[in-house]
Amino acid sequence: MQCSLVVRHGEEVKTYNKKGVRDLWALLWSAPAFLRHSALADKVIGKAAAGIIVEAGVSEVYADVMSKLALPLLDLAGIRYTFGALVERIVIPEGDKRCPLERIVADAPTSREVVEKLGNHFYEIQKLK
Repeated sequence: MQCSLVVRHGEEVKTYNKKGVRDLWALLWSAPAFLRHSALADKVIGKAAAGIIVEAGVSEVYADVMSKLALPLLDLAGIRYTFGALVERIVIPEGDKRCPLERIVADAPTSREVVEKLGNHFYEIQKLK
């Protein structure tokens, strides 16, 4: 099975397999010390993931695909990043539509506001279940 997220903190390396920002979001709340000063590689980093990464205190990131919308947040936080491809926006695999999470956080000017918007969104989803 191919992983979607790899996090290295010191000598410890962990891999994750969930879609989207699910693993990154869970780590932000369940293992913040593991993310702080870590290096991570992700398949896709859009603005939503970038906001989580900044709030978590990650030091360095690599993405196979990175959205241009993620760059200002990463730059402002001084997080080193590299990517395989830089795209205007993240699109969902099912079509040529912008990723729903990138739409939700589009007008958030800071990483803190990105995380707040994501938290509200995930809370609403949980209420519906």
